Amino acid sequence: MPSADVKGQPRAVVIGAGMGGLAAAIRLAAAGCRVTVVEAAKTPGGKARARETPAGPAAMGPTVLTLRSEVDALFALCGTTTEAEVGITRLPRLARHWWPGSGPLDLFPDREANVEAIRAFAGDREAQGFARFDTAARALYDAFEQPVMRAARPDLAAIARTTLTKPGLWPALLPGMTLDRWLTQFFRDPRLRQLFGRYATYVGGRPAHTPAVLSLVWQAEAQGVWAVTDGIQALAAALARAAERLGVRFHYATQARRITRQSGRVAHVETDQGHHPADIVVFNGDPRALADGHLGEAAQSALTPPGKPSLSAWVWSFAAIPQGPRAQDLIHHNLFFTADPSAEFGPIGAGRMPDSPTLYLNAQDRELGPTPATERFQIILNAPAGQPDHKDEDQSCHDRTFPALGLMGLTFSPPPGSEALTRPKDLAARFPASLGAIYGASPEGTLAAFRRPVARTGLPGLYLAGGGVHPGAGVPMALLSGRQAALQALQDLTSASTSARTAMPGGMSTASLTTGPRPSR
Repeated sequence: MPSADVKGQPRAVVIGAGMGGLAAAIRLAAAGCRVTVVEAAKTPGGKARARETPAGPAAMGPTVLTLRSEVDALFALCGTTTEAEVGITRLPRLARHWWPGSGPLDLFPDREANVEAIRAFAGDREAQGFARFDTAARALYDAFEQPVMRAARPDLAAIARTTLTKPGLWPALLPGMTLDRWLTQFFRDPRLRQLFGRYATYVGGRPAHTPAVLSLVWQAEAQGVWAVTDGIQALAAALARAAERLGVRFHYATQARRITRQSGRVAHVETDQGHHPADIVVFNGDPRALADGHLGEAAQSALTPPGKPSLSAWVWSFAAIPQGPRAQDLIHHNLFFTADPSAEFGPIGAGRMPDSPTLYLNAQDRELGPTPATERFQIILNAPAGQPDHKDEDQSCHDRTFPALGLMGLTFSPPPGSEALTRPKDLAARFPASLGAIYGASPEGTLAAFRRPVARTGLPGLYLAGGGVHPGAGVPMALLSGRQAALQALQDLTSASTSARTAMPGGMSTASLTTGPRPSR
């Protein structure tokens, strides 16, 4: 079996302290492993980051926390609770939506409340269409949750068995049935097709190119949204603190350089600060970095390069006083839609900045208590990944953001400068080999969601976690990926231990390790 330290504990090294890496570290430590986390940044969180402002840390990454049970489970493994570690609030509304000349439309974590809100906004026919859409999305969510979202890899046989018994699912699974086309079966109002098509962007795709099955993303959010005081990065910091109490050791500002192999399996992680012996290595970064050779030949040969990258983003993160007739109408999550979706996704598909983007605005201090005079904001515009540098990029982004909000009744004092802007090229530099993509490989294409890299790689002892890995992008999916990485690693250790009679010289079993690319049963 793999070697262990003098205390008899298997040694695990987690590369990256993003949500997937934190989840894997906690689960491995709770199972008795000696865990070390190496993180290139000075703080944990990965894409969950913040920028310091006079009003406090303004979020620069994810703002939506759904499927909270995954967070609760991690804190429970550390002997504590979520409420004891962070300020957390279940929001009364999912989001507030505006269009030029119309709105707002609020959506809620309650089906009947949504039916009534849509009836008041767009009439009885659209309310009935929403009820049918919500039912269909719920059926898809229920059918895919266990064999896909919570499985080590998508179980296509289980999906086939489910769809045979539920023929109502078939239309959404037809080849070429995109989310955009699917929504026309439920809504005639283009605003509602635009709203629910927006969920494709939550996993890095465009509605007209993302499979209809991903309408189930709506159901993950419809179950409830939580806000964390000071943002999702504060949740990452709390998980890291809890992990330290469990015995996990963190090395920040430490760059992993190479994963080495010995006797056919992982042996060490070399960093710019030294090296760490390892029986288990969990890589919490963009899988493309391994496939491109950023951590050496042993890791490079362990997986197939991922597909084309997902969407990127321009992100404004700042503090200001909101002004104008819409200033008092903001809630925690707000969407200001463009009047013409083709003016957003057409240019993005061609690799350019959208002519007229939809703007997601997170008013970080709203609905969490008294609102301060100077508030913290994050505004996100979808972007293509791998975009070349443009000398006027900052001004172009500003011109597509703040004048559009001004026309809809919202301005800021003082207006943010270019120091508040994170660009796709900044994301590409911070997250190696990502090309700036923030959701891993693109979900566009009929089977794209089933082709993401899974936790277990072709190199025994090396596992993957993070938003670029199955089951997908977003905080809860990244946490689930960390769960799978830890489970697969522990199963493989147990299998190697119980197969000692077939061990090769060097004390390593080949009986289970040769099954690395196949799903665990």
